Amino acid sequence: MRRNKLNIILLSLILFLGIILFILNLFVGSVTIPFRELFDLMLNPESDSTLYTIVINYRLPQAVTALLSGAALSVAGLLMQTLFRNPLADPSMLGISSGAGLGVAITVLLTGILGGNALSSFGLWSNLGVSLAAFIGATLVLTIVLGFSSRVKNMTTLIIIGLMISYFAGSLTDIMKFFSLKEDIHAFVIWGMGSFSAVGTSKLTFFSIAIIIGLLASLFLTKTLNILILGDLYAENLGLNIKRSNLIIILISGYLTAIVTAYCGPIAFLGLAIPHLTRFIFRTSDHRILLPSTILIGMVVSMLCNLIARMPGFEGNLPINAVTALIGAPVVIWVILRKR
Repeated sequence: MRRNKLNIILLSLILFLGIILFILNLFVGSVTIPFRELFDLMLNPESDSTLYTIVINYRLPQAVTALLSGAALSVAGLLMQTLFRNPLADPSMLGISSGAGLGVAITVLLTGILGGNALSSFGLWSNLGVSLAAFIGATLVLTIVLGFSSRVKNMTTLIIIGLMISYFAGSLTDIMKFFSLKEDIHAFVIWGMGSFSAVGTSKLTFFSIAIIIGLLASLFLTKTLNILILGDLYAENLGLNIKRSNLIIILISGYLTAIVTAYCGPIAFLGLAIPHLTRFIFRTSDHRILLPSTILIGMVVSMLCNLIARMPGFEGNLPINAVTALIGAPVVIWVILRKR
């Protein structure tokens, strides 16, 4: 009972911190908007059309994208770590991010090689093409992994297959980069750094619905995940269909990773670090607490990273991967030292 009260207090504090960070994401940036002006702007949108455009068309979609992406990648990481019983497992282990990268490479780099014109010169169509190509590439790899998961008996074998897919996709991407136009290589590198600003108002509705569906689906897995951590033999004795459960977990984790990677690029460390932070804060392995807590902490950390990436004084936005690594890398080192 005492522990439950403590968990409620912790969740309330994290939720409050998340609200504060969301508000900060709206008025802190290269153009700082005072809180009073922001409040007046929400009540009277016609008062300053320029500030309204900055907040509604740029900062609000970016803040929403950050919190949803953080939640999605964190949940995907938690699912992978529980499934493989590996504290260093993360969504990229199955090669889904590399598949998305290969899709983008084919669209961005190969069009320049064959057509002689940089895809980045096509403006809006290039952005739509990149998102679609990343999603198709990630989905294709996810389908391959799901096919192998029904054939292999050992989850370690599936990790090795995922790593081999990553190497294969990476080698094809490197070959295309070697022959590509410098403008296309620059566009591909920028995409690979990750950004929450790529999802504008036109894409936000679909992105939000897609992520929320995946998060809601993951919440139905709490009982299955709690049984899986007891071991396969015990899970089978309790009547759990392990093969089907593994397939569903991989599908939901891959789906969340594919959506985020398609729209925001490959974002590192969130899926790896956040589940460990959640376990450390709540001191539990019960997924009825871990899953919703991971969603909240993922949102908070992701919005913090987004805020740091566009603090006043920076020219434009820092690559989001540079910021997530500052938070994620120390957590990974801590996990390794703690397991010794």
